Amino acid sequence: MKIEQIETYRVAVPLLNPFKTALRTVTVAESVLVKIICDNGITGWGEAPPTVVITGDSLQSIESAVHLVIAPFLKNKSLLNYELIFQGLKTGMVGNSSAKAAVDMALYDCLAQYCKLPLYQFLGGYKQELETDFTVSVNGPEEMADDAVSYINQGFNVLKVKVGKDDIETDLERIREIRNRVGNKIKIRLDANQGWTAKNAIRAIRKMEDSGLNIELVEQPVKADDIEGLKQVTDHVDTLIMADESVFTTKQAFQVLKTRSADLINIKIMKSGGIYQAQIINQLAETCGVECMVGSMIETHLGITAAAHFAASKKNITRFDFDAPLMLKKNIIDGGIQYQQRFITLPDEPGLGIKQVHVEGGILHG
Repeated sequence: MKIEQIETYRVAVPLLNPFKTALRTVTVAESVLVKIICDNGITGWGEAPPTVVITGDSLQSIESAVHLVIAPFLKNKSLLNYELIFQGLKTGMVGNSSAKAAVDMALYDCLAQYCKLPLYQFLGGYKQELETDFTVSVNGPEEMADDAVSYINQGFNVLKVKVGKDDIETDLERIREIRNRVGNKIKIRLDANQGWTAKNAIRAIRKMEDSGLNIELVEQPVKADDIEGLKQVTDHVDTLIMADESVFTTKQAFQVLKTRSADLINIKIMKSGGIYQAQIINQLAETCGVECMVGSMIETHLGITAAAHFAASKKNITRFDFDAPLMLKKNIIDGGIQYQQRFITLPDEPGLGIKQVHVEGGILHG
């Protein structure tokens, strides 16, 4: 099974409502789709959203990486030698994790189709159904509480609340208002997106604990490169602390795990450069007794389908942040994962289970 062709397509899907964090505001989900065509007729799909404030990748840089570096390396290689291919994808260029991730997804889609297995089974097959949280964008306290109540009324039981954009007292007001409105049975996770200092994070989290706000975890409270600050927060609060932007690579995961700087790790395929490296991060974490979440950027149904296949395949992945497609005005694919409110079901079809992809100008068949 040789790789014959690599194509890319740009897509842009408007969001139902602006997505706001401490780092950015998004109103349109832009992505580069990657299609890999093999000589036996199998085609695979991947997706890379540009997230310049997190991964550093833009639409242009993703396309350039795929066409100028990755495609020449892949063409005419047998995908059955996939260890060689994934190692080459990792070492062939520095950075460009989103471009690598999109290609990696498409390669795994092809491999699983060749084996006539859904990708989650090809990778391990631990479960077929997941439960996602839903994200509350950072706004004023009352608006965030209104949004939280709306999501609970839609059937969600876990809220991921964005904070870190303003001062600590404003964040505390946001959380108190949400907790007062949704009650004590709903899980609340906070994501500061690097918006706090270590001292402010400790002060804020301790206040939440003393007030009985019952926060399940706090994600990336400090700057990505402040591993000492991350450890300081982890060591001085009872609430679970999750590393996100601090962990892109396996080496960064090893450093966080070795120093016990976080209680949990959020793996994103766009950060790790694909499923191949994401599996290694999860294995390192599992060896150290640290559970993982799999999250995402603002991606379409395609990218989230790949992430969900990976997440469903592993026992150590216990939390899932796959609400991005529910924020979009339309679905660009036929097939893939299926949503029933907060529950996600993985497809039984081989590979990612994608049947058609809708791009500007027509429909592309898988």
